[in-house]
Amino acid sequence: QVQLVESGGGLMQAGGSLRLSCAASGSIFSINPMGWYRQGPGKQRELVATIALGAVTNYAGSVKGRFTISRDNQNTVYLQMNSLKPEDTAVYYCYARAVSGIRWEDYWGQGTQVTVSS
Repeated sequence: QVQLVESGGGLMQAGGSLRLSCAASGSIFSINPMGWYRQGPGKQRELVATIALGAVTNYAGSVKGRFTISRDNQNTVYLQMNSLKPEDTAVYYCYARAVSGIRWEDYWGQGTQVTVSS
């Protein structure tokens, strides 16, 4: 099993910055990719950003140029969020695809609330 633990959410004014972290632990043979999704009030969960081996990144158009995803070599992924907007308000979920047994599976964190006030 793989556990994902997020931290770093909170309340911020528009234009401010927040940094989210997500640490993966457990019996991990390989983990790729890692990323972040979010679900705003009354909305469906949507992709924010992912990072694959070789530091290949993918961003939603709405966050490109404002958010930066990165990953260290300890299975921790970060999301630096700058120039925050009220529409960034959502629960942010860490995501990972990993092998801990014999097959690849999708894993999700418990979510961390990000609230941006205008």
